[in-house]
Amino acid sequence: MTSKVTYISGLRTSCEHLRSGDVFLTDAPVDNNGKGEAFSPTDTVATGLASCMLTMMGMKADGLEVDLSNSTAEVTKHMSADPRRISKIEIVLKLPSIVSEKQRKILVHTANTCPVLYSLHPDIEKVITFNWVH
Repeated sequence: MTSKVTYISGLRTSCEHLRSGDVFLTDAPVDNNGKGEAFSPTDTVATGLASCMLTMMGMKADGLEVDLSNSTAEVTKHMSADPRRISKIEIVLKLPSIVSEKQRKILVHTANTCPVLYSLHPDIEKVITFNWVH
C-alpha cells in the first residue's frame, strides 16, 4: 500500500503516506459545502502535477549540472459544474535564468513528460508557462 486515508468528519480527511508516516489533511472547498481550511482533494491533484513537473526537472537538472533550487510553481485550478470536475490547471513555473537554451529545451521536455501529466484526463485543459526569471 502507498497511503491510508481516514475520514475524520466535517468533510475532512487525514492522508498518511505509509512509508514515511507523513500526514496531510484535506477539506472540502468552500464552494462545495466545506470550510476550505486545507487542500481539497482536487487541489492535491493540481498541486501534484506541479510537484511532479518540478521533481522530474530536478532529476534531469542533476545530470545537466543545473541547480533548480528555489524554483517555484504557482498553481491555479479551475472547476466545472456539470459534472463537477477539474476543467483546467494553470501552472506558472519560475526557474533560474542562468540555464542555457539547450538546457531549457531539455528541462521543458522533461516537465512535459511527467507521469502525473500523462495520468490526467485529456479533457482537462493544461496551461503550463515556463518563466526563466530568477
